[in-house]
Amino acid sequence: MMGSESDAPPASSTPPDWKFSQVFGERAAGEEVQEVDIISAIEFNKSGSHLATGDRGGRVVLFERTDVKDNSTRKDLENSDYTVSHHPEFRYKTEFQSHEPEFDYLKSLEIEEKINKIKWCQTANGALFLLSTNDKTIKFWKVQEKKIKKISEMNLDTSNVKSNGLGPGLSLPNGDFSFPAGGFGSLRLPVVVSSQETTLVANCRRVYAHAHDYHINSISNNSDGETFISADDLRINLWNLQISSQSFNIVDVKPPNMEDLTEVITSAEFHPINCNTLAYSSSKGSIRLVDLRQSALCDNHFQLFEEHEAPGSRSFFTEIIASISDIKFSKDGRHILSRDYMTLKLWDINMNSGPVGTFPVHEYLRPKLCDLYENDSIFDKFECCQSGDGSRVATGSYSNLFRVFESGSKEATTLEASRNPMRRQVPTPAKPVRSLPSITRVVGRRGTEAQVTDANGNSYDFTTKLLHLAWHPTENLIACAAANSLYMYYA
Repeated sequence: MMGSESDAPPASSTPPDWKFSQVFGERAAGEEVQEVDIISAIEFNKSGSHLATGDRGGRVVLFERTDVKDNSTRKDLENSDYTVSHHPEFRYKTEFQSHEPEFDYLKSLEIEEKINKIKWCQTANGALFLLSTNDKTIKFWKVQEKKIKKISEMNLDTSNVKSNGLGPGLSLPNGDFSFPAGGFGSLRLPVVVSSQETTLVANCRRVYAHAHDYHINSISNNSDGETFISADDLRINLWNLQISSQSFNIVDVKPPNMEDLTEVITSAEFHPINCNTLAYSSSKGSIRLVDLRQSALCDNHFQLFEEHEAPGSRSFFTEIIASISDIKFSKDGRHILSRDYMTLKLWDINMNSGPVGTFPVHEYLRPKLCDLYENDSIFDKFECCQSGDGSRVATGSYSNLFRVFESGSKEATTLEASRNPMRRQVPTPAKPVRSLPSITRVVGRRGTEAQVTDANGNSYDFTTKLLHLAWHPTENLIACAAANSLYMYYA
C-alpha cells in the first residue's frame, strides 16, 4: 500500500530512457562461467570516480572514471573548451587478491574466499582506501600509484671492459664482463633512481578477524571517517579503522537460550550524516534505528519500522518473504530503502506508521511460493539502490532483469542486463496463466522447475538472477552484475 506521495522524494515527470553504456567481462555465446568469476559485490565510491567489484574467487577489481578531469581546477575548467561526455565512462584500473580460502581448525569449517561486501573509505594523498570482507575476515586496503625504481647504468668506464669474460682478468659471476688484471682505479656503486613509469600497488594495511561467530553480512563506514561496523546474524561490532586487535559489541540479539531465537540481523548501515545513528534490519521484516550515545550496548532502539500484515493473510511463507535482504539510507539520510523478497519499500525515518512507498517486484511469483521454497529461490538475497537525488529506486530480479521505479509511482521500467536492455519491453499479447503441469519444466536443484511464466507469457529463469547492483552517487548510471559480467546503463 502506498503512503502519501508528499512524504516520498519528488518523482520525475517522465521515466528516463535507459541506454546501454558499457560491459566488462561479457561472456561469449555458450561460454561456461567459472564459479570463482561470479561477481558478489559492487560499490561506487562517494564521488563516483571509482567503482569496485568483488567476486567469489576473493578478487577485488577497480574501475576508474575516464570522462571527466578529476585534477583540473575550477578556473581551468572555465577557461578550457573541454566538454564532459554525455554519460559517465569507466575503464579497468587494477585488481588484487583480497581473500584466500581458509580453514577454521577449531570449528572444522571451511571459510570461503568469496567477497560479501566492499565499502570505500576516505581518500588521502591520492591513494584509494577500501574495506572488503568475506564470511569471517575484514581487510583494509590501500591502493596507490608508485614510481618504478630502476638501477641506473653501471658507471664504470666500459671502454676497457671486455665482454663475455673472454679477456684477461677476473670474470664477474654472471659472465657478462671481465676486469683487467690490475683492476680499476676507482669503482663507483650503481645508483637507484625513480623513473617516470608508475605502477598500481595494493597493500593490505589491516586485518580485522576473529570477531564473528556467524557469517558477516554487512560492513558500513561511519561519517566520522574513523570507525566502521560489521554485522553477522546475531551481533553488530564497532571497529576503529586504526585498531584491528579489538572491537566493541554494540548490538547483540542472541537470546540466553538459542531455542528462543525468533529473528536474526540481515543488514546494517550507518546514517550517512549522523555519526551516532545506525540502522539494522531483521528476518522478521523490521528495521531498527539505534543511537550509539544512549548506551554502550544498543539493546534499545529509538525508532522501529515494520508493516503489519492484514488479518487472515498469514501463511507458512509470510515470515520468509518478509525477511529484509538489504537496506540503504538515502544520500541525505532522510529515507531508508529496504528490499524483501516481494517488494521494495521506502521509509521516512521520521514516520514509523508505515512505508511512504511500496514497489511490487515479484508479485507474479506469489502463486509459486511452494516451488520457490522447494528450489531455495525464496531465500535469494537481492540488493537495492537509490539515485543520488532520491527520485528513483532500483533492484534486481530473475532472468538477469532489474527494475527501476519512480519514487512516487508503482510503475517500473524493466531492463535486462544485456547490450539490449529494453528487449523485455516489447509488448506481448496477454495469455492465460497456465497451470504447473502444462509448463515445460526445467529441472532445478531439487527436481523442481527453474522457470515460471507470468500472465503475459514472459518466462523467468530462476538460475539467472541479478542480485547485485549500485547507483552512481550523482548521475543516472546503474552498474549491475550478471554472473561474471559487469553491465552499466545510463539515462
